Amino acid sequence: MTATDRDTSGGAASDTVVLRLPAQGAYLSVLRTATASLASRLDFTIDDIEDLRIAVDEACAMLLSQAVAGADLTCSFELAGDAMAVAVSVPTFDGELPSRDTFAWTVLTALAGEVDSSVDLEKVVTLSLRKTRADLQAPVQ
Repeated sequence: MTATDRDTSGGAASDTVVLRLPAQGAYLSVLRTATASLASRLDFTIDDIEDLRIAVDEACAMLLSQAVAGADLTCSFELAGDAMAVAVSVPTFDGELPSRDTFAWTVLTALAGEVDSSVDLEKVVTLSLRKTRADLQAPVQ
């Protein structure tokens, strides 16, 4: 686990925490706990904390099914002011992005707000989530 403080261009400090775990379902409880703890540092509501825990768990489950055996899953949490960005990455065999037409993707979007996916040249697939504190989000009309 690594943690860093850095100054962004706007002068506001952000914290980044990176966890690297074996890409196995047995270790997802560590990420769920870390997610809840870090979200609480940003004064997220209990509901938002639970949404993030479920979203991170779902993102990991989507990626673990295509992970290379013996690979590590990397989860990066960036805490900046009123928002948390989470990026979950794992090396895969085929570098295929998760389908955006699935129920799992719909759940991720509903829970995290912003969701995206990417793949690099080494077939590492990343799911990126971003959630802003509920009390700062625009009201739904």
